[in-house]
Amino acid sequence: MHITPTSLSGAAVIEPERHEDERGWFARVYCEREFARYGLPIRLVQTNRSLPRRAGTLRGMHYQLAPHSEDKLVRCEHGAIWDAIVDLRPQSPTYGQSLGMELSADNGRMLLVPRGFAHGFVTLTDNVAVSYQVSNFYAPGAEQGLRYDDSAFEIAWPVPVKHLSTKDAAWPAHETPVVNA
Repeated sequence: MHITPTSLSGAAVIEPERHEDERGWFARVYCEREFARYGLPIRLVQTNRSLPRRAGTLRGMHYQLAPHSEDKLVRCEHGAIWDAIVDLRPQSPTYGQSLGMELSADNGRMLLVPRGFAHGFVTLTDNVAVSYQVSNFYAPGAEQGLRYDDSAFEIAWPVPVKHLSTKDAAWPAHETPVVNA
């Protein structure tokens, strides 16, 4: 397993080491000891799965307020997505900055999204399967979101957003979001 910090404080790219033979491949996607060695969150309490059917489907940008904020380990199990995060921690040196990258079944990359970040993705292919393990249980009253196209965060979505939920379309623009992570 290769763990590489990103340009946003606390976020990391996880690349499982695939062991291949004539049957296919095997890889560890989570190891508490290796995560702890890098100072990454090790308690994951819930796994969520999303199965968007059409390319151009956007989910996000979501986060939960403290004390329900959560770390997320995101992976694309089928197809490909553009995964995006925004650092909403006022004390962070990367506060207000965004980062995006392709996660796909082919490249096997995962993104560790720290608590205090907004997270979302747009599908690059049809019939995508995304899973994310989280460090806290979902609390509906703590859920918040950002507009995916809020110019304050300069998220460079690589494809047009064609499919968006009513809830995600209704998130307000934030000039200075504050998250108590």
